[in-house]
Amino acid sequence: MSQIIGQTRLAYSRSWHHISLTSDPRPLGRLASAIAITLMGKHKPIYDPSTDCGDYVVCTGLSQLHTTGKKMQKKKYYSHTTRPGSLKEMTMEAMMRKWGGGEVLRRAVRGMLPKNRLRDERMARLKCFEGEAHPYPKNILKLGTETSIADLPEVQETSRGAAPTQVHA
Repeated sequence: MSQIIGQTRLAYSRSWHHISLTSDPRPLGRLASAIAITLMGKHKPIYDPSTDCGDYVVCTGLSQLHTTGKKMQKKKYYSHTTRPGSLKEMTMEAMMRKWGGGEVLRRAVRGMLPKNRLRDERMARLKCFEGEAHPYPKNILKLGTETSIADLPEVQETSRGAAPTQVHA
């Protein structure tokens, strides 16, 4: 956690991550587990299971989602309306045709998130798109070469403010 008093707002700020499946070689399961970790906020040092401190994830190119083995033909998704005889099953291949790769990825990520009151809020931060175009290009923060979090105006404004007080334990 931040050792500076009054700086926790920056620690809990949400950043945007972009995953393009056209350039990502990972199969569905490994991709979904990485997305679930980011949505929960486990990659942050302030992670706490009872708070929602995760980030946004934008996935593009989901029409090129791939799996290993014969999962496309053999994996089945079930739905039931609680009425007698209403159990429906659909293969992953049929779901890709009917709903697209976004629904397949959403169900995989949803199954990897903890089953608690925060799951729906975390899933709302997952944005899925079949093509490469998406409406969030200005939100995505590119760390490393082009932009760093220290260049954001909010961070510079905070660092220019009053001298922070250190807490010694």
